[in-house]
Amino acid sequence: MITYKTGVTPKTEDIIAVYDSSGINRPTNDFDRITSMYANSNLITSAWDGDKLVGVARSLSDGCYCCYLADLAISKDYQHQGIGKKLIEVTQEELGEKVTLILIAAPNAVDYYPKIGFEKIDAGYLIKRKS
Repeated sequence: MITYKTGVTPKTEDIIAVYDSSGINRPTNDFDRITSMYANSNLITSAWDGDKLVGVARSLSDGCYCCYLADLAISKDYQHQGIGKKLIEVTQEELGEKVTLILIAAPNAVDYYPKIGFEKIDAGYLIKRKS
């Protein structure tokens, strides 16, 4: 049975294991950077199979208007079981109804998000990081 938690930051090595298994493109060879990404995020929702981390949603929010869902990763063996959708639902419950959830989809996940209620927007822009 999968359990969901907020207010808990998983161990960095467990996060890296989920990222590497899921296929998400994050700097998992940089332990300190992953640690800092989580230390500077203000909403972390995680999925657990017993004591094993199997999914994580990392967000940054002002708590009243908008929230950027920066990462959604599910271990490969646990994908296609509704865990990602549930992580987003728990994230939204924490945020409340007045907060808009925003994300940038990974190319291989573009078709996933409309299936779970996200609307595609065309008016987005970004300045890419240098490394």
